[in-house]
Amino acid sequence: MTTTQINQALHSQRNRQKIRYAVVGLGWFAQAAALPAFAHAENAELVALVSDDPTKRAELAEKYGIQHTYSYEEYDDFLMSGNVDAVYIALPNHLHCDYTVRAARAGVHVLCEKPMAVTVEECEAMIQAAQDNNVKLMIAYRLHLEEANLQAVEIVRSGQIGEPRLFNSVFTQQVEVSNIRVDQEVGGGTLDDIGIYCINAARYLFQDEPIAVFATSASKEEERFQEVAEMTSVLLRFPNERLAAFTVSFGAAKVSTYQIVGTQGDLQVEPGYAWHGEIKHYLTIDGETQENTFESHDQLAAEFVYFSNCILQNTDPESSGKEGLIDVRIIRALDRSIETGAFVPFEGPERHQRPTAEQTIERPPVQEKPDLVHAADPSGNS
Repeated sequence: MTTTQINQALHSQRNRQKIRYAVVGLGWFAQAAALPAFAHAENAELVALVSDDPTKRAELAEKYGIQHTYSYEEYDDFLMSGNVDAVYIALPNHLHCDYTVRAARAGVHVLCEKPMAVTVEECEAMIQAAQDNNVKLMIAYRLHLEEANLQAVEIVRSGQIGEPRLFNSVFTQQVEVSNIRVDQEVGGGTLDDIGIYCINAARYLFQDEPIAVFATSASKEEERFQEVAEMTSVLLRFPNERLAAFTVSFGAAKVSTYQIVGTQGDLQVEPGYAWHGEIKHYLTIDGETQENTFESHDQLAAEFVYFSNCILQNTDPESSGKEGLIDVRIIRALDRSIETGAFVPFEGPERHQRPTAEQTIERPPVQEKPDLVHAADPSGNS
């Protein structure tokens, strides 16, 4: 696509009230969370589905009233069709780079699920492709728009708990042997899949980047853990003598919580990383605990609204490719630590944008659990 064509497309987008999206990849999360979310995203319109499963394409197109469906082989022709402004990429991790770069080269904006990619080099290629083709690239850090997590940021920034000193988190679940999360070839693993949430939370709560990282893994001798570790514990050292520690597991009961401890108090958030349902704050100062409940909201709708506004208003998303790149760099450094058994120094680039409460977007939650087509959640439920 030429520069002139791209500029004409951008001008056309800004003159429309809605950004036209295609969902690329129709797995569990896309079906359970992304597809229903467009009903609550007033400036976004779902116009196309991309999958190699003809049953998924047919049944989901009928359910959501989608006219355009495509196989992966038809992806490039579809991108050049003029029928879409942006893609939401919900493919396995090892495909993120390829499908992002191809979209960017066609002048189509990209909202890509996390982790951004498998390697640092892939992340850099994605960023370069977006820059070269003047398109927006956002990584789907939905908690950067979610009220409870953003209020946690504000509590820490306000000094209510004093100087923040340490971060602790546990994020665990049971994952079936057939799930791609335990398939190393497609970018699975505890750090890439769920550890990234803990890493990102520590970064936005401390408003800083780590300077050294350490990790160690442990696994039972089970078939599902032949390629990836059952669980990993991590220690991140931050400037000003601050520490973040967390453990993630694919072989333990479902837990999702984090705690930030300061010199005068602490804040616990539970569940810390869920994509739906109520979230609770337990804020303890001078021995007195205050509980605050945040209602469930449609976090995916918030992402589509936010990214669409970035496109329509020609502003850069806060959860940019650079944000995604930093987390992948940390994860790969943690891999090196596991291999060597030692701390690995880390030098993160300057990050001028951080999530704040001003980014909060609230949309009503999806009321009914959608029926899934040829998909299962990580625990094996259809």
